Amino acid sequence: MENDKKSVDFFLGAVGPGGFRGYFEQLGAEPGIQLYLIKSGPGCGKSTMMRRIAQKAGDPVERIHCSSDPDSLDGVILPRPFAAVLDATAPHTLDPAYPGAAEEVVSLYHTMDTKQLKANRAEIIALFRRCKCLQGRAARYISSAAELLADSRRTAAGAADMEKARAYANRLALRYLPRRGGEGRESIRLLSAVTPQGHKVFRDTIPALADTLVVFHDEYGACSSLLMETLRRLGLERGYHVVTCPCPLSEGKIDHLFLPELRLAFLTSNSWHPMEFPDQKNIHCTRFEAKDRLRCRKKRLRFNRRAAADLLAQASAMQCEAKASHDELEAFYGAAVDFSAVDAAAAALNAKLGL
Repeated sequence: MENDKKSVDFFLGAVGPGGFRGYFEQLGAEPGIQLYLIKSGPGCGKSTMMRRIAQKAGDPVERIHCSSDPDSLDGVILPRPFAAVLDATAPHTLDPAYPGAAEEVVSLYHTMDTKQLKANRAEIIALFRRCKCLQGRAARYISSAAELLADSRRTAAGAADMEKARAYANRLALRYLPRRGGEGRESIRLLSAVTPQGHKVFRDTIPALADTLVVFHDEYGACSSLLMETLRRLGLERGYHVVTCPCPLSEGKIDHLFLPELRLAFLTSNSWHPMEFPDQKNIHCTRFEAKDRLRCRKKRLRFNRRAAADLLAQASAMQCEAKASHDELEAFYGAAVDFSAVDAAAAALNAKLGL
């Protein structure tokens, strides 16, 4: 992905209605990629190692952030060589499917003083369990919010002319997606997630990857979801690399699409992630809706939005508590790590990456 020396940041997993949902395995299925899977404990230098790799690699590089702590990295994706260095520990545990051929394990377990960790076994286990419990509570709040938002989406869909929306998507494809032949390929990334910092959106990634921005303004997501599904399919059929950004709150719903070869993005704008960029093309999805049919459900739709916002705020609060416990875990592990040994492992990995 070319980014003109701008920051390209994504999530590759997030707590959603069903708990943590990650797309790390989908990354490993991208043609030609080599994975380096870091195994260690919290606070043992994984994020720092990946941040330094990103700095050494320069641009373009993708930084994959942790949704439980957006200031920390879960991975770095390099274009040349096409490789990803990933935190392969829970909740996104990864093990090699094709050891050596497609993945290598970078173990940092030898850098830990296990005798010191065993001396604090009870506290460490209690903190791990507390983190898991709090993330479970966050997921339940997110699940409840997602149900309300899905109700609003179904309500809006019932008042929309979906065939008109599909025909419009086909016309957009004729304008923006000229046929080029060849086989398209797809990458899955998350542009936003519910985090301890609230609903975080990596807005700087958008101008880094695209100059042409087509923005669908759709509060409820019914029409924009259909438009995105159609454009995704047509982009792949016409031979493009499509970066698909699913909605973290709704299974199967697409929020955004990037086509890096065209420097083109299709974006969804609503109260959760408003999109405002210079020279963007705005398409208001109310053009596909029967406004009078939605007007009589206005009170219910307003209630759903407000209640969902309160629930997501509670989810973020639970994640903040989980992060506090995770910070305590990092203190235990950080005190038991030989960071000079971590640096030596990082240097060996850098050599493999040609850095």
